Amino acid sequence: MTTELDSLRAQALREIADADALDSLEAQRVALLGKKGRVTALLKQLGSLDASERKAAGARINRLKSEVADALVERRQTLEAQAMAEKLAAERVDVTLPGRGHASGAPHPISLTRERIEALFRYRGFEVVHGPEIEDDYHNFEALNVPPDHPARAMQDTFYIDGARLLLRTHTSPVQIRTMEARQPPIRIIAPGRVYRCDSDRTHSPMFHQVEALYVAEQVSFAELRAELQAFLEAFFGTSLKLRFRPSYFPFTEPSAEVDIDGRSLGTGSGWMEVLGCGMVHPRVLEAAGIDGERYTGYAIGMGVERLAMLRYGVTDLRQFYDNDLRFLAQFA
Repeated sequence: MTTELDSLRAQALREIADADALDSLEAQRVALLGKKGRVTALLKQLGSLDASERKAAGARINRLKSEVADALVERRQTLEAQAMAEKLAAERVDVTLPGRGHASGAPHPISLTRERIEALFRYRGFEVVHGPEIEDDYHNFEALNVPPDHPARAMQDTFYIDGARLLLRTHTSPVQIRTMEARQPPIRIIAPGRVYRCDSDRTHSPMFHQVEALYVAEQVSFAELRAELQAFLEAFFGTSLKLRFRPSYFPFTEPSAEVDIDGRSLGTGSGWMEVLGCGMVHPRVLEAAGIDGERYTGYAIGMGVERLAMLRYGVTDLRQFYDNDLRFLAQFA
């Protein structure tokens, strides 16, 4: 058995040293030390030896088993180190190479438009205020003199949340009411923000942005409103404009007007185009907010940010603002 053990030791150590991959080394381990391995088979033969030989033979076989196991561990560590070195070399990054140049993002055209509107009104002395997007019926409709049977209160026009008590605001006018409830004139504010209505097509979206302006003080006149809008719109579009005020109806203003600009002033050649609504604050609205309508008057302006963005940038389909098409958005970088 001594000769057989020496031969097996030499062969086993040579095969282990020649293993060039972890899977082939594992095959060697199974062939030598597995349940049917060659070293294991020798241990099973001990029972057939004389009692006088069994102890010495068992010691030699266990010594061989230990040597083979140590050789397997050493070779595995070597192969694992080689595999790691190859992987690191393959995944190496040359930090001296020039960068690939990732393009920077840019503000969204709606954000650009809103920021421009806010900046122009701030320059003219208006304060920017905000309010909740989930409103109650009182501040969104009743305090604004909207009749109970007005179409704007219908389920098909308004997103109601809790029956008829809470809703997603349909305009930012409730911010005006909350501001007038909290302070006394003079009040000179704008209220920008998201609003929601059940409407969706080329020129309407279920969620869009508004900016509303409010000025309440003693002896505020419609003439001041006209002058304010003329100055704002000319500054916004960066050119002289011809405006037209058409009589209209809004429950919260009286008199009320729709404001059009002559498209030829913008180089579109499309005639008159509606841009916003405005009017003198209705006395009932002032009364609901706790302001003396006999002493104070005021005007209110409401405009859609998307509408002004479409006119400023020549966009014909409102949905392009929300399609997240980078080819479209990259134009505004």
